[in-house]
Amino acid sequence: MRLVTGDDITAAEKRLDGRVVRTPLLAAPSLGAELGLRISVKAENLQHTGSFKARGAMNALLARAEREGMPAGLVAFSAGNHAIAVAFVGRAFGLPTVVCMPPAAVPSKVDTVRRLGAEVVLTHDLLDTAQGLAAERGYHLLPPFDDPDVIAGQATIGRELLADGPVPALVLVPVGGGGLISGIAAAVKEASPATRIVGVEPDGANAMSYALRTGTPTPPVRPASVADGLAAPFAGRHTLAHVRALVDDVVEVPEESILPAWSDLVDATKLLVEPAAAVTLAALRAGLVTVAPDDRVVLVLSGGNVDRSRLAALG
Repeated sequence: MRLVTGDDITAAEKRLDGRVVRTPLLAAPSLGAELGLRISVKAENLQHTGSFKARGAMNALLARAEREGMPAGLVAFSAGNHAIAVAFVGRAFGLPTVVCMPPAAVPSKVDTVRRLGAEVVLTHDLLDTAQGLAAERGYHLLPPFDDPDVIAGQATIGRELLADGPVPALVLVPVGGGGLISGIAAAVKEASPATRIVGVEPDGANAMSYALRTGTPTPPVRPASVADGLAAPFAGRHTLAHVRALVDDVVEVPEESILPAWSDLVDATKLLVEPAAAVTLAALRAGLVTVAPDDRVVLVLSGGNVDRSRLAALG
């Protein structure tokens, strides 16, 4: 399977210029002192829509428009952050948008999708429902992760973090369906092959790890985690190919380690991130990732769409 290339990433950078936020790479000295490392965070929680997903969705739509023209409308399926990103992109281009979300989706994320003008369809059967709506209405189905244009959009994060700081020894990336880590790995490994790229999943939402172990993309148990942004129902063909070729390791953190890491990450960085962004810190604390003293490490903060009802956990 063809992997995303440097030319694909450069084309994505041009499409996204002025349309997404170039998020900051920020030093996290208190975390570094705790762990004996030089830690920085890539603050994608400050992105339009509150997560990295805006990059992939925007690039995928614009790349499709270049090839085939702007579609009549958009359909997406997502537990939250991709849903918000597609609603944002649809509004930006005046396209009617329908998003399929699970009934248990975080209420604040559902509300945000609706505020952006998209129609929400709550269903357990996300993929089939989305495919049916796209065919029925003649809309374009914009996938959340398993698409080369989406991956190339997320790869712009890797280009930025290399440009904005010293070359890191390690980049730690939260993993759901794998679009984020696939893109970052494609960009970073092209420029710095020695930099290690490690993905982190909750042990209750581990589609990528399961696929790597078994070759089967869909785990037998429905994913469930407080890090709801990582609860992808399956690993994609494109993302699995990128992870196998470019990612050094994918580790699983215990569910009970995520909330303490989340609370401490918010306190240390003064950034309101969602639990999905904290799995990387949880992995470091648990000793699941090999590091050397004083290594430069980048933690990718995937998003900041926190449901208000969950903020009490930070107390």
